[in-house]
Amino acid sequence: MAKTNKPRPKRVPSKEAMKAYEEHDGEWRKIGLTAPARKALVEAKLYRVSDLRNLSVEELMALDGMSKSAVARLRVIMEAKKMRFR
Repeated sequence: MAKTNKPRPKRVPSKEAMKAYEEHDGEWRKIGLTAPARKALVEAKLYRVSDLRNLSVEELMALDGMSKSAVARLRVIMEAKKMRFR
């Protein structure tokens, strides 16, 4: 089977899916996380900084879309709030 170089069509989420996502990513958006990091947190049902106390750093890094810079930013926020990862 020959590989074709056709571009894949972009998946556009439905308006309902986007609305549901935006209802939960507000705190992450205020922190300034990138869209992939916000999406990873929302998909993991982590909606607030306080929810991160239930994870280890390794578990956070394992989320698809979570970058080193996003984890570093979350660490700073948690330290400021005197919180720690599990």
